[in-house]
Amino acid sequence: MNKFTKGLGACMTAIIVASGAMAEPADDNLVINEDIEIVTRTAAPAHLSDAMDEVMSGWLFRGTETRDMERDDFDNPGMIFVEQAEDTWNAADGSEGKSCADCHGASSDMAGVRPVYPKYVEAAGEVRTLEMQINDCRENRMGAEKWKYTGGDMVNMTALLASVSRGMPVDVAIDGPAQSTWEQGKEIYYTRFGQLELSCANCHEDNYGNMIRADHLSQGQINGFPTYRLKNTKLNSAHARFKGCVRDTRAETFNPGSPEFVALELYVGSRGNGLSVEGPSVRN
Repeated sequence: MNKFTKGLGACMTAIIVASGAMAEPADDNLVINEDIEIVTRTAAPAHLSDAMDEVMSGWLFRGTETRDMERDDFDNPGMIFVEQAEDTWNAADGSEGKSCADCHGASSDMAGVRPVYPKYVEAAGEVRTLEMQINDCRENRMGAEKWKYTGGDMVNMTALLASVSRGMPVDVAIDGPAQSTWEQGKEIYYTRFGQLELSCANCHEDNYGNMIRADHLSQGQINGFPTYRLKNTKLNSAHARFKGCVRDTRAETFNPGSPEFVALELYVGSRGNGLSVEGPSVRN
């Protein structure tokens, strides 16, 4: 690492530390539609015991107005895209003339799917994300074209599948055949990237709760994805956020759906085991 790179990294660390005192996460509870109780903080999973005692949803690191948007589906702008996905769920597509509903029933019957993804799929012999599984269904069961990994149709559909599992605990398996992929994701999480020489852990483990410029750093949990960002007024996938984070370190980033980001999603997802599925959430 040359002197210029060291200087950039030191400057970035200084920005995080000097941007303000520790800003505590909100002392608040999230109940959606006065019915769905969301666990936004809980004991850290065993594999994180050396790093932190508690895991917290990004919801606790947002301002009052942003948090309130998630309390009612009528106020959550992400639910517009869930409604669009519901129409797609019931619409026939592809050479087989099938809809998602023809095989899977009502979208509500998919409750419990989002909490366990990414997961090792034995028939495929690999760890798959929801997006990978959706495209497998489209291509091999519906005879339809694959969707772009972070495209509108895809992120809308994953938001629908998240919405029907809200309140259920994230329960991503990291043992057995998934372990090697999980280990790869862990290595990526702690690897410093780019000219700024920053890892995921530098912000989301070492400095969560601190301010960087005007932003309150969270633990980087993904239980709320897809998330509607007020910054770009659309739903955002986890891999799109990963790409943005890596890019912000001034590094050449991995592609959404790449083996690297699949592994990273498995690892980051497991860091939130015990938190409730919250998507589509609302963030800055």
